[in-house]
Amino acid sequence: MKKIGLLYVKGSLPMFETFGNLPTHILKNNGMVNGKKAHKELDGLIIPGGSIIESESVKNTLMIEIRKIEREGKFIFGMCSGFQLLANQTDIGRKSPCAIEKKGLGILDVSFSPMIGTDRVEAEIIDNSFLTEDLVGNKITGFHCHTYGNITGNAKPVLTSNVKRTDYTNDPRELLSGVRNDEGNVVGVMVHGALDENTSLVENILKFLDCNEDNILSIKNNNQKLLNQIKREVGIETGVKVKENISNISYNDSYPRIIMMASTGSDSGKTFITTGLTGILKKRGYKVGVLKVGPDIRDIVPSLYLNKEKMERFSSIKIGSLGWKDLFDVLEDIKGHNYDIIIIEGVMSVFTGILNEKIPFSSAEIAMASNIPVLMVSPCNKGGIETAAVDIAAHVDRMDKLGINTAGVILNKVYDEKIAESTFKFIKSKTGIDFLTLVPKVKITERGNMPEVEIKLEDFCLNAMKTVEKYLDVDKILELAAKPKFKEYMEYKEILNRFSS
Repeated sequence: MKKIGLLYVKGSLPMFETFGNLPTHILKNNGMVNGKKAHKELDGLIIPGGSIIESESVKNTLMIEIRKIEREGKFIFGMCSGFQLLANQTDIGRKSPCAIEKKGLGILDVSFSPMIGTDRVEAEIIDNSFLTEDLVGNKITGFHCHTYGNITGNAKPVLTSNVKRTDYTNDPRELLSGVRNDEGNVVGVMVHGALDENTSLVENILKFLDCNEDNILSIKNNNQKLLNQIKREVGIETGVKVKENISNISYNDSYPRIIMMASTGSDSGKTFITTGLTGILKKRGYKVGVLKVGPDIRDIVPSLYLNKEKMERFSSIKIGSLGWKDLFDVLEDIKGHNYDIIIIEGVMSVFTGILNEKIPFSSAEIAMASNIPVLMVSPCNKGGIETAAVDIAAHVDRMDKLGINTAGVILNKVYDEKIAESTFKFIKSKTGIDFLTLVPKVKITERGNMPEVEIKLEDFCLNAMKTVEKYLDVDKILELAAKPKFKEYMEYKEILNRFSS
């Protein structure tokens, strides 16, 4: 039987993509598979993305095994953070005045530095390797989801991606996105979904392993068992088990319930609360979908880490020219995925972009066009609790004028619960909203609230789950979610009139 390992350590994203349904065995930090050393047991290894480098979760025993797999000529496929693990080093100091370098294994002679990419991409194969044999000149599809996407070094290039944007700026160009070692048995790529979307790459891996029909069938069967095993846990090595699915509802011909997490501005904690809510619902046995308004899909990565769901083509809702897929098409796509609930994370403030003449260009317009109820988050860390209360009341007033259903209000990063509770009477009198709650300020030493700073996924996610479970009424949020109903986008003149009235 052919055995393909999947690196499974804290900070890795084993279900972010399914890797062509190839992995059959889990490889953990002890470097063992079935009680034997990995290099003796495995025929190849897949190293997923995530925050493996930032988390520093790969220990020396495992590093030795990975090097031995490479030296024996077996294949290694590294994706994103897995690619960075195989490289010389990664500078994760995006928010630092000087480099913060994390060492890799040095198997691939390249280094990484900050550059954000979140495009759907087309990439060209430019050299042979175990992955790309006889495919030079062909193009593949996938997506970028990177903070440290700038690659420099001497390893042989195998892929270049055509990107539209980097670092939040329109900058169409061709980027190096994949390399190989001299022997061609180790490849690192930055095109997520490469194996899921391009069967020719999967076929090359199977050919490299000299697989016959029985081997292929065995791989597929063992892969399904592996995926089921992985999905029984929330996150990785958290000890949080998933209850058996409690709904068993088929939504093939109708929409699941949806709720949007929006806010009064950036750095509000939308991602933190969305992550915690996703984890708790997953723990309870719900199938949860998580989408992002706009292109920055990195925001929903922590939710996918807990949820064990992959990034989908519909995960990013297009606003203007930014993002992946139009709202109508997204809603049609989610019908067949049997989600119990979908959480949409908004972008910046709910109103950011609403007065741009491009339609739609804001989270508000997405909610308006599909009758999606909104949970509004107002942070108390900048102007104080009183200002957060006034800010949320003003936002809800404008949302009401636009016909948006504000289902609830969350005061976040609260530093004094007594003061926060004192503002509830004011908020309720101004908005009429009954679902009012507060979330205290949570200290997370390893990460801020923005995606482009150093992150340890497991710490961030577990803190989010504990916070949501303690302070939010999850059952009430389930009740507030509603099935969408798409209608035409409001015209710019009408938006301007209602917003200004």
